[in-house]
Amino acid sequence: MATKDGPAPHSLALPKIEIYSTLTRRKQPMETVRPGHVGMYLCGPTVYKPSHIGHMVGPVIFDTVKRHLVYSGWTVTWVVNITDVDDKIIAESTLCGTTMEKLAAEMTRDYLDNLAALSVTTIDQMPKATEHIGGIITFIEGLIAKGCAYASDGDVYFDVTRDADYGKLTNRTLDAMQGEGGATAERKRSTADFALWKKAKAGEPAWESPWGPGRPGWHIECSAMSRELLGEHFDIHGGGLDLVFPHHENEIAQSESLHDKPMASYWMHNGLMQASGAAGKVGGRPRAAGGTSDTAADAVAQAATKISKSTGAEPFKNLLDRHRAEAIRFLLLSTHYRSPIAFGEEPLGESARAMEAFERLFARFQRVSGKIFYTLQARDRRAGDAAVASAGPDVAALRGKFLEAMDDDFNTAIAMATLFDCVRVANKFIDTQGMEKQAAAADLATLLAMMEVFRELTSILGLFLVEPKSKASTGDDSLVANLMDLVIEIRARARGAKDFATADLVRTKLTAAGIVIEDRADGTGWSRKS
Repeated sequence: MATKDGPAPHSLALPKIEIYSTLTRRKQPMETVRPGHVGMYLCGPTVYKPSHIGHMVGPVIFDTVKRHLVYSGWTVTWVVNITDVDDKIIAESTLCGTTMEKLAAEMTRDYLDNLAALSVTTIDQMPKATEHIGGIITFIEGLIAKGCAYASDGDVYFDVTRDADYGKLTNRTLDAMQGEGGATAERKRSTADFALWKKAKAGEPAWESPWGPGRPGWHIECSAMSRELLGEHFDIHGGGLDLVFPHHENEIAQSESLHDKPMASYWMHNGLMQASGAAGKVGGRPRAAGGTSDTAADAVAQAATKISKSTGAEPFKNLLDRHRAEAIRFLLLSTHYRSPIAFGEEPLGESARAMEAFERLFARFQRVSGKIFYTLQARDRRAGDAAVASAGPDVAALRGKFLEAMDDDFNTAIAMATLFDCVRVANKFIDTQGMEKQAAAADLATLLAMMEVFRELTSILGLFLVEPKSKASTGDDSLVANLMDLVIEIRARARGAKDFATADLVRTKLTAAGIVIEDRADGTGWSRKS
């Protein structure tokens, strides 16, 4: 099978964006199949148990990828599939005494609720495998007609020996991928052949087909649904590094054998979620994005310590009982998407504390200007430097650095670091101009321009989109406020008397109680920790 692994040979007058493709193992300028349009497919979950944090990584990353591409001028169609028929779903539904359909529907609702909590709002289509059985059967028939697949006692298998490129995504030889063949080995021509259609067992859900009642294999679902919704050749195919083999390798084999063209121009794989402290986590020295040059070896190394259902990952909704969803998204974007993410209570706590620097600036901006950051109109389309000149040269330069990072393989780690620099610039401007005491009209205009740029950039990352709900919702608010006024006055008197030990003790005790004290030019303020 002869295929061309590069993108379609044309370009548009759009920003230059480079994407690292697992297939070519290098960064390539983004050139789309259709000028001005991006087709993007992300492998979604097999819905048999509540989703966990590992299921959220890809959607958050590719939601951010789409936000940046749309902001930069492309029209993007993003598809995330739902695997709602599978051995695991059948087994779990039997164990729970329910049907496969009911279990899959319940777990799909759980998945969607969690995506909404994380502000993953840009998915265009979410096809379910059971809704595309006809297209899957047609796809398999095409492979059989080309001699790339064969029926065997009610099953249908892909013949890997008919694909000369098989193994190119993982850089493995066919011999290296040979296994024992599983329980169906006697029905295969080669132990490496994989199932396109599975013969139904008694009592299992099944659909009629030319080979008898059965259901699709896992890999063929994505090939058929991506073709139906994005075409035979589309732009970006994404997923976790653990899907490189066998899932994505087999998708490529199926699709390119049938269509004689590339399935996707760019294969993007995100690093795996790993428990904080596990081997392979990101530590003090930043890990180079993408790990080793051997994709297969990198996948094995990360998979050894990844967070998954099999390693006891808790349902994602349990995490939301303890942590703000936005702090979780903040943490996921703090690392380059190709690197593994160290996850746990400590990193989440650090993420929440880091967010406080942003929220203190938003509160300060509101005190000085009377405007609420969350109501500012974000620029949703990319503009030149002249459009942000009124924010001053420092902010304009930081904006350029942010966009340069996002254009370079969607490097959210550098983009996030740049946002912290923006916070420092804005705070320094407020201090230098004495705006807490009295703000001149010209300074207010500059500060507003700064914050509008900040709103523009945070929106690309899907952060700080909506003002967080206050944790204080009881009738004791006024009492708490009065007590805090008293505590702050006591601390101020201690400082005035140079009793700094008492003043420091008050701050320390308040911090331990979840109260943040902020000394400002116009007095001391306080807030509850996020």
